Amino acid sequence: MRFGAIRVFSKGPSLGTFSKTSASLRYSSQSYSTRFCFTTSTSVKMASTSAPAAAGGGEGVQQIDSYKLQHQQQKQQTGKRPFPNGQGGGGKGGRGGKFKKKGKKAKPPAEGGHDEVLRLDIEALMAKSRNEAAEGAEGEEASAEEEILPEQGSEVLVEVVALSSTGDGLAKMKGSDRIYVVPFAVPGDMVTVKAYRHEETHTVADFISVVDPSPLRDDSRIQCKYFSKCSGCQFQMLDYAEQLRIKRETVVKAYKNFSQLTPELVPEILDTIGSPLQYNYRTKLTPHFDGPWNNPRRGPKKHLESCPPIGFTPKSARKVMDIEDCPIATPAVRKGLTAERERMKTEFSKYSNGATILLRENTIRVPAGGEAPSDIPSDAVVVRTPEYTDYKTHITDNNATSTEHVDDFIFTNPAGSFFQNNNSILSPFTQYIRDHILPPANKEGIKYLIDAYSGSGLFTITQSALFPGGSIGIDIAEGSIAYARKNAKLNNLDEGQCKFIAADAPELFKSVEGYNPDETVVVLDPPRKGCDASFLSQLLRFGPRRVVYVSCNVHTQARDVGVLVRGEVEGVVDDTEETDGTERKKTRYEIESLRGFDFFPQTAHVEGVAVLNRVEER
Repeated sequence: MRFGAIRVFSKGPSLGTFSKTSASLRYSSQSYSTRFCFTTSTSVKMASTSAPAAAGGGEGVQQIDSYKLQHQQQKQQTGKRPFPNGQGGGGKGGRGGKFKKKGKKAKPPAEGGHDEVLRLDIEALMAKSRNEAAEGAEGEEASAEEEILPEQGSEVLVEVVALSSTGDGLAKMKGSDRIYVVPFAVPGDMVTVKAYRHEETHTVADFISVVDPSPLRDDSRIQCKYFSKCSGCQFQMLDYAEQLRIKRETVVKAYKNFSQLTPELVPEILDTIGSPLQYNYRTKLTPHFDGPWNNPRRGPKKHLESCPPIGFTPKSARKVMDIEDCPIATPAVRKGLTAERERMKTEFSKYSNGATILLRENTIRVPAGGEAPSDIPSDAVVVRTPEYTDYKTHITDNNATSTEHVDDFIFTNPAGSFFQNNNSILSPFTQYIRDHILPPANKEGIKYLIDAYSGSGLFTITQSALFPGGSIGIDIAEGSIAYARKNAKLNNLDEGQCKFIAADAPELFKSVEGYNPDETVVVLDPPRKGCDASFLSQLLRFGPRRVVYVSCNVHTQARDVGVLVRGEVEGVVDDTEETDGTERKKTRYEIESLRGFDFFPQTAHVEGVAVLNRVEER
């Protein structure tokens, strides 16, 4: 049975037991009572944090230290760790003063986001545990044993039994069905963890150490001294083939959990295509640092008095962790990190606020036998091939222009804008799109390409040679479109071959009214949130022959692909007619192939490519 909503009627120090045979739980203390109404198969009892049971509290009921409970409740309400010393994150209200900040309403988890993905993985593991328990106890009377949850901050030994698509391990204590969410751990690991937050369905814990490693784990593979503290990587202890297997499973679960399609409509997920580089691949980093605490009511702003830690936010804290080097970044970006850290040693006093430092790789390519420009920095990373020599440097100005090469194509962008951060995989990735963008049969019948969410033109430009009628890229950001037009010229493509329009994606089909849907392929590469209902409705109404959906979030991709396969957008009614007055035929798609691409080795992230064909109704 899935958990229902939790209802809290009153706050206060409380403790109690949760029986397997009861659907509700009453906590009691000296002067407060709290009732939780939900169903579970686990018996839970909160561990005591203070002295003996209060009078009248009942056997085994003890009073929780109200100070600690206040922090625990604060964490449960905000989804964040409690601040030390009762601080609410700044302002007098958080420091015990008379000015109190109103609490913000917790936002619902983003659809296809980290919290929802984790919840579904936990629910699946809970359902599996219940089924196994039911099979093992068939014919036996249900037990009403109590389970004691560890105190907040206490260390416990758990075994990792599954892996969430978020990259977190899902673990259990011996003899318990309680699930612990543990970072930096893989199935088969026995690890010591620190429990810091109990939630309705699980306990969130910090990784402390490995007691007995899984056969999958080999810590000699780890190349970063910050691994298991920095939140950037999750899988450095794993063999790369195992990482790719895990990422294929992430795509499998995404379509199971989010597509709302029956299994027969989803083809077997193909193997994930790996990155040519597993380290030294990231062409962009954004380390940051915290500034001094400033209160505008208490005089002028303070400036930093010493060089702050510069790096990234660790998994288990709020403050920035000092990071001297990042081995997944390219050599040029790593040199940039070293240079910026040195700069900050003398310039820290200029800062009264925290800041983010941009480090973006820039490439100057010189054909073989050519002469390198005289202004190339002496510390440039030089990469020589028989055809050319690349001089790679780093850029820190968001508005400066960065240059990247993909095979024989050249792309320029504002350094602070989006462009794929793993250049090493872009050649096989764009070749894969090239090999699958046209239908296997009747390729000659396709004339046009529409590249929605085109950015600076990666697909519009690299695929343009396949479309005799031309390719068109559409993006809402006028700045991206300006660079896309510049990139088309740099690649010797005229407007007849490749053109770009600045427009919101939901309006793009008004710009291509002359395109015959039977002769058109649409490429989608939306942001993490996926496509909105209006856009999907227009896409179905236009009905292109073929759709190639590229996504940095396979969970929202699965949701959107499900819409295209069903041919219906929830909440949107298409009551339009054909020009002759007849009712418009319903358009729907079938999935030809699904597979992942590993743009970010050592992490849990996977990109997805879905190829769909319009179903020809007979």
